[in-house]
Amino acid sequence: MFNKILIANRGEIALRIIRTCKEMGIKTVAVYSKADASSLHVRFADEAVCIGPSASSESYLKIANIIAAAEITNADAIHPGYGFLAENSNFSKICTENNIKFIGASPEMIDGMGDKAAAKETMKKAGVPTIPGSDGLIKDFKECKKLASDVVGYPVMLKATAGGGGKGMRLVWDESTLKESWDSARKEAKAAFGNDGMYMEKFIENPRHIEIQIIGDLLGKAAHLSERDCSIQRRHQKLVEETPSPFMTKKLRNDMGIAAIKAAESVKYEGVGTVEFLVDKHRNFYFMEMNTRIQVEHPITEEVVDFDLIREQIKVAYGIKISGKNYDPQLHAIECRINAEDPVNDFRPSPGMITNFHAPGGHGVRVDTHAYANYMIPPFYDSMIAKIITVAQTREEAIAKMERALDEFIIEGINTTIPFHQKLMKDPKFRKGDYTTKFMETFEM
Repeated sequence: MFNKILIANRGEIALRIIRTCKEMGIKTVAVYSKADASSLHVRFADEAVCIGPSASSESYLKIANIIAAAEITNADAIHPGYGFLAENSNFSKICTENNIKFIGASPEMIDGMGDKAAAKETMKKAGVPTIPGSDGLIKDFKECKKLASDVVGYPVMLKATAGGGGKGMRLVWDESTLKESWDSARKEAKAAFGNDGMYMEKFIENPRHIEIQIIGDLLGKAAHLSERDCSIQRRHQKLVEETPSPFMTKKLRNDMGIAAIKAAESVKYEGVGTVEFLVDKHRNFYFMEMNTRIQVEHPITEEVVDFDLIREQIKVAYGIKISGKNYDPQLHAIECRINAEDPVNDFRPSPGMITNFHAPGGHGVRVDTHAYANYMIPPFYDSMIAKIITVAQTREEAIAKMERALDEFIIEGINTTIPFHQKLMKDPKFRKGDYTTKFMETFEM
């Protein structure tokens, strides 16, 4: 097994990885920016190395600094967590070139799945259902116009092939706005990703966003650990996740699980990841993308199948083969992302000093966080400061536990999304499981 793992990340995911490494008897190295000197991942790692100033471009995204930290501490592996460099193929490649194991996907896999158009073609060939749309990239606006009117049919989604987080994406209802959408999407994609390549898909109205957790080993064998419903989103950013999905049936889970395994095995996927689908009101499902990393919402899967995904990710990276067993959820779990944001004022970021902090507890309540009283939330990074996960025998009990946990969670000195989640848990449509990716468009604080 690895002797020492450097965690190329910060916050709660860095702390989460450190905990599993300690249980496995593996030494850890934390890296941190100057803004994160007082973060808990720095305190609880065996060693810590400052890798630069507060800006992520000068620290957590600085590959040379991270590799140097790994070399001076004699780390034999790097875990990238999620975000930052987790899906950076160049980072994966440089780790390999420096004889450091990258605990994640290969450069080829990251590139293959990161290019959305190429990934869609790969899935088509593997027999995974895909959304009707263009065959590969659209060469010019003339082709775009013909595709929309004669092949795909309105409404359509224009998507950047290198996109993510909603950037380079436009919904077009009819031809009158197609040219403007085409130009603005390409401009946004070029600025964000340095790549203005576009493809087109049929717009699926009011879909569910359901992802299947998969794990694959070096022998090309894959298995799935059931689904997570991630449909409660704002601007394509997930806010709440749950498993099992209240929309799921036994047949749909089986069909989606088989499709996800096909997707993973067709590319010989190694590690943990997700195959993400859009599911329409008739329970037809379509491949959307594959994420080649651990997910923010992985704890709810861990809770319903009793499976440490970080541990398995490390074992697979070391070369240990998986059991090949598929898992169905035995319990119900919900995760609320607690962000340093003001939900009353359009979720405006709210960095600053936490003056009082008390995390909830009790049976069936898990809190993943790096925050504490007198901790300064820096303005430089993602605003998520905690995740509350509740697990119970039924969905109704999991919601009740979440309501109680949210009431117990005290964070003072900054604004947080706790009031939003408290209102959401009481919402009649949410309680019935009657929601899609459009839910937040009509939800009011």
